[in-house]
Amino acid sequence: MRLLPTLPLLIFVGLASVGSAQSRHDSAAPIDFSAAHQEFDDRAKRVVLSGDVVVRQSEMTLSAARMSIAYSGDIFGGGSPQASRVDASGGVTLTRPEQTARSQYAIYDLNRRVVTMIGNVSLRQSNGNVINGGRLTFNLDTNRATIDGSSVGGGAPGTTEAAPGGRVTGRFSVPKRDDK
Repeated sequence: MRLLPTLPLLIFVGLASVGSAQSRHDSAAPIDFSAAHQEFDDRAKRVVLSGDVVVRQSEMTLSAARMSIAYSGDIFGGGSPQASRVDASGGVTLTRPEQTARSQYAIYDLNRRVVTMIGNVSLRQSNGNVINGGRLTFNLDTNRATIDGSSVGGGAPGTTEAAPGGRVTGRFSVPKRDDK
């Protein structure tokens, strides 16, 4: 018997129920943040935030123990810095209307409008659907996500142990119907 490789599962992230598509994310909206501690490195064009970090953009919230925000421009010279990438680690949670995703790490590429979550990923929708895997990629323009069993899931932070069986698992709710 020949085994086929596990293919990524493509899911429509915006579908909370049949016919109810989620609106497109406003990736041009400003990014607000709060943290217990912040450190600026203007030469490296990076802000490091730590301690219960929360970043909000439009209706999306990203929280983690630590985040690094790469930017262009000049913070201290009266310029107008613009964020280009957010790296998050330690108990990462991404919340959007009707969805919550959790992982060990996340990268939000603002230029590509893509969020990649890595390590013990779990995506839950408000209707009870749940998908688990090693890596989840959200395209914020199309409201699509791809999840796979990736070799970067499941282990302790900083490791690259394989996700259990390298497979995607989940549960979809089934609509109730009236049997007459």
